[in-house]
Amino acid sequence: MKVALIQMNSQSDKAKNIAAAEALVAEAAQDRPDLVVLPEYWAMLGDSPEEFHNSSETFPDGDAYCAMQRMAKLHRITLHGGSIVERHGNSYHNATVVFDPEGNEIARYRKLHLFDVDVPGGVSYRESATISAGSDVVTYSCAGHTIGCAICYDIRFPELFRALRDKGADLIVLPAAFTLLTGKDHWEVLARARAIETQTHFLAVGQIGSHAGGRKACYGHSMVIDPWGHIVAQVGDHVGFTSARIDDAYQANVRANIPVHLHHVL
Repeated sequence: MKVALIQMNSQSDKAKNIAAAEALVAEAAQDRPDLVVLPEYWAMLGDSPEEFHNSSETFPDGDAYCAMQRMAKLHRITLHGGSIVERHGNSYHNATVVFDPEGNEIARYRKLHLFDVDVPGGVSYRESATISAGSDVVTYSCAGHTIGCAICYDIRFPELFRALRDKGADLIVLPAAFTLLTGKDHWEVLARARAIETQTHFLAVGQIGSHAGGRKACYGHSMVIDPWGHIVAQVGDHVGFTSARIDDAYQANVRANIPVHLHHVL
């Protein structure tokens, strides 16, 4: 199985972001990956609740939703759509949607843990002012693999990843827009820890650079991590993509030699 990770610098112009995603996915698809992953809020990364709500879509309608369908079908890939804002009744969700190579929706995950923090430097983030939390642990199948879904701040809650492993996940995908200040200290450490403890291949796919008129910035460093915690592919400090092959035999060897799944006591 081959995977490709798309790193973007999305802004508040949804049409431009969609066009940028389409170009990057088309370039990555030339390597014939099975699975392509976009970052969190790839279609619009703004600042205010109004911007996010105005960008929202009621599935299966909407420009971003339809663009993902087209990309999956055109390039014959499974497209893990990072996340976009889903409007559902009176609620808004930070939602991942996954499409198969025929353009059919095969999974939908609504972010469980909302990012409400005051980070060093005096910048505040209140995701709950914009978004409602989801409630379901979600996996799907691709190329013989069970793939688990998570988004950004979820990475700090290992119980979710234990639940994904218990549902059979052998690969976990985490699209993100991780802040620059926290990312430089925690992004790699947390991602490698989640890979090691679940003994899965872990795809951490981020936004890069400034947004919100330069008031906020994302860390980037999108990477593929193997079940031993090694980084096997990574995007640099720029918009772009990377690809890697999933080593099933190596994962089986790691799980056989340290069978943590047999030793849980809680």
